Amino acid sequence: MLNGNFFVRKKSDGLAALAFLAPSLIGISVFLLLPLLDTIRRSFYDVRGANFIGLDSYVSVINNQAFRLAATNTLMFTLICIPLLLIVSLGTALLLRSIKPLGKFFKTTFLLPMAVPVASIVLLWQALFNERGLANTLLMHVGLEPIAFMDSGAAFWVLVGTYLWKNNGYNMILWLAGLDGISETLYEAARVDGAGALQSFRYVTLPCLLPTIGIVSILSLLNSFRVFREAYLVAGAYPNDSMYLLQHLFNNWFQNLDISRLSAAATMLGVVLLAIILVMRRFLDEKE
Repeated sequence: MLNGNFFVRKKSDGLAALAFLAPSLIGISVFLLLPLLDTIRRSFYDVRGANFIGLDSYVSVINNQAFRLAATNTLMFTLICIPLLLIVSLGTALLLRSIKPLGKFFKTTFLLPMAVPVASIVLLWQALFNERGLANTLLMHVGLEPIAFMDSGAAFWVLVGTYLWKNNGYNMILWLAGLDGISETLYEAARVDGAGALQSFRYVTLPCLLPTIGIVSILSLLNSFRVFREAYLVAGAYPNDSMYLLQHLFNNWFQNLDISRLSAAATMLGVVLLAIILVMRRFLDEKE
């Protein structure tokens, strides 16, 4: 039978756990939850936050041409970059596992972009894609016309390449962790049944990687919003239309103190991201 000491001990353990968690919970509440709630509240009020205006800010955001352009570019960027990054990083992880003697060396090499400061990436962009940069110099040497990389639609693809280069190593580590969790006996059983490399990948590797796919996809989605730093430092607050993202729009509205529309747009973006993540989790849970 359970005596009173058991319940006392359980209660003291709970209080001790709460005491350890208290600083983190307080920090999250003060610096995340309260600002989030205030942002949602401000989306229904005017700029001063005094007069209730209902859904006027949301209607204004939806009808704003700059918002539509930024939302379209952001959606296109996400739909292109995330599948590409998943494929490239998974391929990189599989390649490293297949060359085990050199795997550790190349693993470190692929992680180097994460350690490169943003300012250095900006200098690299300017050296490569400037009007007289390395890329245009090579094009002219082979008899082709130079391209205005940062003042044309090519700027979008420069941004895509930067995102892939910057995040490939991080995702590769996550894939490697998932691959290491797959038992070798499954592959041995597949080989005994006559499965080749492609069949083993399809029927063993991919099903076992489903939890990792969910984590990597969600993190890739969130990291796609961090590419704004490089784009802003290179092209400023008003870059070429092809790379004008929601982050540019939010930054410009903040500088103009258009708090109501900024709060409404941020709330809409948060709801969309939350819905996407929940759908992805639901889909992956059903597949497991």
